[in-house]
Amino acid sequence: MAAILCENCSGQYHYTQVNQPLEISCMLLLTMLGKVFLDFFMLQVKQKNVKVSFMGYFCVSLALLDFMLLMSISFIFYFEDFALWGARFTKYHICLFTQIISLTYGILHYPVYLVAALDYYTTIAQTSQFPKRGQRLLYVLAVVVIWMSGFFCILKVPTIYEELEIQNHFSPYQCPLYASVQSYSASCAMVLLIGTALLACRKEVTTMLLSVRVVSFASQPVLMFSYVSNNNSTCFKWQLLTRLLVCFLGTWAPFVVLQIIILFLGARIPAYMEMNVPWLYFINSFLIAVAYWCRCHDVELTEEMWFTDPFVSWKFCFMPFNNENTEPADKPGTVIVIC
Repeated sequence: MAAILCENCSGQYHYTQVNQPLEISCMLLLTMLGKVFLDFFMLQVKQKNVKVSFMGYFCVSLALLDFMLLMSISFIFYFEDFALWGARFTKYHICLFTQIISLTYGILHYPVYLVAALDYYTTIAQTSQFPKRGQRLLYVLAVVVIWMSGFFCILKVPTIYEELEIQNHFSPYQCPLYASVQSYSASCAMVLLIGTALLACRKEVTTMLLSVRVVSFASQPVLMFSYVSNNNSTCFKWQLLTRLLVCFLGTWAPFVVLQIIILFLGARIPAYMEMNVPWLYFINSFLIAVAYWCRCHDVELTEEMWFTDPFVSWKFCFMPFNNENTEPADKPGTVIVIC
């Protein structure tokens, strides 16, 4: 199976061959069932009134593609051996299709992150936006181009499909697993950047966490952090970095811990599982935070600006909060931030 790595995709995967029981197809079916459930659960619980974005459309497309894969392998698993449109399908096609999807997912991490980062960097401070229909069409086109490019990269070399088919046909007890180097390196980079930022802002983060109070706002319990306002440009960016870190980790801290554990153990997750909706929304929040920090002086403090992230509220990282409905009363000379 060494020849399966084409020259255009070399270095993108680690190959691990594991002895599997006869019913490997059943394991793949159950794994995909769990992944599809998790994908649609995240799409359901996210905030609905958020601005359209490339990452939002890509997450929906990923969930639909996972659902199509689940339906395909379920159909094959149920009928076991059948012909459709002149092609014969058996149980080993379950592993074959999963491997093709896995290879495709594995090379799409960098392109998706790059397009999403450019999208947020150019639109995070926009006051005049594209017409909604034109903006949606642009995002749909970008998603289609990325998926088509990924499948084309994997399937354009005939030896990939042929060797996968031969391997699965003559090794029914084994199903090669592939882990994407792109996902692994992205995870390492994010943990390193978050750790560096926390180390640089450790005093500010500690002070902010020590000042946390639970108050009642609009009949809901909220966490409030007090900090001293500073209009200096450098100090403002430093304070903003601290608030962005607190907001980000307030939502995604368990996910960061999970990434650290996975990296520490050296676990290699199959590429078809690595790219999932929760992971993409985690990356999405990170990219939004980076965009806010890089363009903090260009951000317009309008209500529309704060409906960017489906899971993290960044509004009070920029705006002081002062409301007579909060209890207890605010101390003089102190600005309150809700994260």
